[in-house]
Amino acid sequence: MAEIRIRNTEERIQGEEAVRAFLEQQEVLYEHWNPSKLSEELQQKFVLSDEEKQQILATYDEEIKDLAQRRGYQTWDIIALSDATPNLDELLKKFENVHTHTEDEVRAITAGRGIFIIKGTDDVGYFDVELEAGDVISVPEYKPHFFTLMDNRQIVAVRLFIETEGWIAHPFADDKFAANQA
Repeated sequence: MAEIRIRNTEERIQGEEAVRAFLEQQEVLYEHWNPSKLSEELQQKFVLSDEEKQQILATYDEEIKDLAQRRGYQTWDIIALSDATPNLDELLKKFENVHTHTEDEVRAITAGRGIFIIKGTDDVGYFDVELEAGDVISVPEYKPHFFTLMDNRQIVAVRLFIETEGWIAHPFADDKFAANQA
């Protein structure tokens, strides 16, 4: 289940309803899908064949299509990251810079853990959303954020996009962010 850490105050927000309510105030969509729908083997696998990726998409087909229909997403795929991913550290460096997109950044975690760092309202500042299997998040367009892995460095997620070519990151310089890092 997702957990939030507000960086300025170290306050933690736990529990699905409290997390959902906080994120809603920050204009971030949060949902929860049943992670046990996925086979046990795929719940623990972080290097996937194309067939296994299709199996994950098929398992969550109803949830994906429902979310896509409600939010206008046109295409989706699977991303799998682990220490077995070639050039993982270089790839993470690209993710670990505050940026925005011209469309939502959507992740439905099916295995592993990850963290979004998001710029909230002025009274909140930056906050972390720690995600695990079953957590679904949509960071809205133009909202400064970045994504990285947790200590286990393993994640599998469904990504949904509005534009068929996916999204492009636009750097977001913010002097306040450096002071907020913890």
